[in-house]
Amino acid sequence: MRGQFLKNLFSLGIVVVCLGGLLTTLSWYLSDNNKNHTAPVRQEVPQQADDLSSGCREIIDKVNRLYAQTWEKKEDKYKKFRSELSSKCQGFEKAIITQANTVVGSKIVYDGERKRSVKVSTEMFNTFPKEHPFPNKTWETCAVVGNGGILSDSGCGKMIDSAQFVIRCNLPPLNNGYQDHVGVKTDLVTANPSILFEKYGALMGRRRPFIESLRSYGNSLLLIPAFSYGHNTPVSLRAFYSIEDFGSPTRTIFFNPQYLQKLAVFWRSKGLRAVRLSSGLMVASLALELCSNVHLFGFWPFSNHPHGLRTLKNHYYDDIQTKKKFHAMPVEFELLLQLHTEGVLRLHLDDCVPGEVNLMGSTRGDGPPL
Repeated sequence: MRGQFLKNLFSLGIVVVCLGGLLTTLSWYLSDNNKNHTAPVRQEVPQQADDLSSGCREIIDKVNRLYAQTWEKKEDKYKKFRSELSSKCQGFEKAIITQANTVVGSKIVYDGERKRSVKVSTEMFNTFPKEHPFPNKTWETCAVVGNGGILSDSGCGKMIDSAQFVIRCNLPPLNNGYQDHVGVKTDLVTANPSILFEKYGALMGRRRPFIESLRSYGNSLLLIPAFSYGHNTPVSLRAFYSIEDFGSPTRTIFFNPQYLQKLAVFWRSKGLRAVRLSSGLMVASLALELCSNVHLFGFWPFSNHPHGLRTLKNHYYDDIQTKKKFHAMPVEFELLLQLHTEGVLRLHLDDCVPGEVNLMGSTRGDGPPL
C-alpha cells in the first residue's frame, strides 16, 4: 500500500505540472560555469502557497505528511536491503578500480558506451590503488551530502561533520560561510569530468587553480568516473597526474564501470528508468554498503522548501540548472523517500536544531514539525 501510495504521489501528470521545481544538485553532468563562488547571501524570495501550482503543493504536502512521522531505523529491513545491494553490486570489492581487480592488458568497457573499451597499459595501471580504499568493516555513521538549495541556511554543518565518514558530490564550495550549513569534513568527494573541462580548461593549461580548489577537502578521496565515456579518460588521468605532481594530499580513485553497470541494473529493478544514475544516488548506494547508518542531506528535487514553501536555488551555492533529460530525479527521490519510511536510511529535509549536532549512534528521531 505504501509503495503504491508513493507511486501515486509522484505520478507523471503531477511531475509535468511541477517540472520547473524538479531541479537537483546531484547530476554528473551539471553545468557548473561559475568561476568563483562567493559568500552565501540568501536570495530566496518568500513565496506564498497560493503562488504554487496545485500539483506542486500536493506533492510537498504529501511528502511532509510522510516525513513528519517518527523515524526509526528498522535493522531487519536495512540488513535485507544491504544484503541484496551487496550481492548484486559488490561495492566493497568492485566499486573502485584497483590493481587487484583490473590487471595490465585487460580491457575496461565504458559503462556509458558499452561498445567502447580501453586496454589497460602499464602507465594506466600505475594510477590505480593497489587495494580497495575502503576498510573491510563498516563505518557506524555516514553523511552523504548533496548540493541542493534546501541546505541554504540549514545550520546543518556541525551535524554533517559529526558523521564518521562524509561523502560530497561534484567539488562543492565549503568556505566563505557555507561551512555553517554544509560542514567542512570530507572523506570522499566526487568530481564530474565535465567540471574539469568547463571550469579548469580540461587541465590543458594552468593546473594550480584545480589543485588549490582541493585544499578544502584535505586528504580526502577524489572519486572520478573516468571510464564512463571515452572522452572522460584523458582528463581524469590528467587530474591524477596534476595531484601527484603538486604533492596534494588528495588521493584520486576511479569508479569501476562494471560496478556502475550493475548498480544501474539494480535500481532499474526497483523501477528507476534513466539514461544515467545521478552521482548522488551512486554514492548513496555505496554508502549503504559501507555504513551502518546512512544520513542524506541536500537531497530535495523541488524548487520550494518543504517547510514554509520558500523558493530555493537549484544548488546551495548557485542557481545553475541541470540537464533534465539525463536523470530521473523525481523517481530517485521517490525511491530514497521510500527507503526513509522503511527505516533503511534517513533523509534530512528540515533545518538542523542548535544543540542536536551528533549523528553518532543516531537510530531514532522525530520528524520535523512541517
